[in-house]
Amino acid sequence: MFEQFSLDTVVLPEATLRVRHGGRGSPVLLLHGHPRTHATWHRVAPLLARHHTVVCPDLRGFGRSSKPADTPDHAGSSKRAKARDCIALMRHLGHERFSVIGHDRGAYTAFRMAMDHPDAVTHLGVLDGVPIIEALERCDERFAAMWWHWFFFMQAEKPEQAILVDPDAWYGGSPEKMGALAYEDYRAAIHDPETVHGMLEDYRAGPGIDRDHDEADRRAGHRIACPTMVLWSQRDDLKLIYEDVLAVWEPWTTKLQGRALDCGHHMAEEAPEALAAEILGFLNGESR
Repeated sequence: MFEQFSLDTVVLPEATLRVRHGGRGSPVLLLHGHPRTHATWHRVAPLLARHHTVVCPDLRGFGRSSKPADTPDHAGSSKRAKARDCIALMRHLGHERFSVIGHDRGAYTAFRMAMDHPDAVTHLGVLDGVPIIEALERCDERFAAMWWHWFFFMQAEKPEQAILVDPDAWYGGSPEKMGALAYEDYRAAIHDPETVHGMLEDYRAGPGIDRDHDEADRRAGHRIACPTMVLWSQRDDLKLIYEDVLAVWEPWTTKLQGRALDCGHHMAEEAPEALAAEILGFLNGESR
């Protein structure tokens, strides 16, 4: 897994992140979603590394990265805090400007990076997501039925109690689908009570501090300045909930492209070649 990549633990001003990095060329940062670790990218990263320097961290609160202290406003798990970690990580590795691709919960941190640090982010890729404020404001019975876990995960203590009874049954996954070593890394994460709590805090930050940051940007008329690509899984439910996914993103962007991929939600594991091709085309300025 991640042949010819380095695995490091990097101490940063606000967090300590576990990170894989390798390849040569212009840098691209890959951010995983819930409940994965950076290992979810193990089939995509080597394909990108033929042309780019690829950096894959465990986000703060996830995997083997440090867990933020709990506070009433969940600020330590805000996407703004995680964006600061990623900027500091890339600078530590010598990258002042770079592309970022985020999946699922990682897409929210990637979006926040592009909004807060436009001088650093050259390209933004969003996989299976819309801005948090859009998800909350557009919430209807379809969202509540399909993404009910958002509201359950926002509750105190009970989600941890339910998940940790049997993490494998709760989250699923298999070595056949994920790869043996990636599955082993993922299982270690979902069986660790501190990591489960850290992952849930990511959701608890959503309706409060994360939404406030999105709202402030919208009031100020801020848009993502760099080219943005949005991809969604044809066999997941983002299209069912929002119908026109690109229309949700249009008010937030200046240069937008995107389409569906023929796969389920965990596209980096299910369709790595197709996803890598989309990312490489996007970074090379090819519209699809």
